[in-house]
Amino acid sequence: MTPPPVTDAGDGDARAPVLTAVMPTYNEATGIRETLSAWLRELARLGVPYELRVYDDGSRDGTGAAVAALAGDAPSLVLVRQENRGHGPTILRGYREARGEWVFQTDSDDEMGPEFLPAVWAARERADLVLGYRDDRKSPAGRRVISTVARWSVRLLFGGRLRDVNAPYRLHRRSALAALLPRVPADTFAPNVILAGLFARAGYRIVEVPVPYRTRRTGQSSIVRWKLWRAAARSLLQTVRVAARR
Repeated sequence: MTPPPVTDAGDGDARAPVLTAVMPTYNEATGIRETLSAWLRELARLGVPYELRVYDDGSRDGTGAAVAALAGDAPSLVLVRQENRGHGPTILRGYREARGEWVFQTDSDDEMGPEFLPAVWAARERADLVLGYRDDRKSPAGRRVISTVARWSVRLLFGGRLRDVNAPYRLHRRSALAALLPRVPADTFAPNVILAGLFARAGYRIVEVPVPYRTRRTGQSSIVRWKLWRAAARSLLQTVRVAARR
């Protein structure tokens, strides 16, 4: 049974949002205030009602408290705390609870900056999914291999010829996202990979926009070494299973 949220801070903008931004976070207390402040400024510049929903996935370092303090002065920032579920299930929860006509997802590690959001937002008029692919990404060989496997799995299983299927910088038309979400199991490790494939197979319009990638400046990845390969194998198996359910 899925545990209920521990706490909720902030009610978001009273107006129905045009844009919901979903950001999962885990043990990012060192830089989360700076990261969120930058995102709030950039979201406000778009000139549309929005909500930034931050999901604290059981952090143990004070991340939730830092976000809650910022939310007190930012009515469009919504903090949702929960017991640890993992990155994928947390993203899926955010997608299901988003209220905006458009649903954006990014991570809290600041590896892809908010200054490139306007380019992704501008592309929405000709798309149902805008993928901000990681440009000039410098990653260890292991992560590059895993990204390549994910890209080819989507290409072979769903027919999508996309550069970065798991990019954590993506804007969805909510009506299209809502139609596809029931096909993604709640415990999926990398739901964005599967959703990219489902968008492609369903014939939705997908536009790709380059977004410069930078090395994280604070914190560290929660998946390292052998866990990375085990997670990749799990993701591939889940992707195959969803693709087989036509």
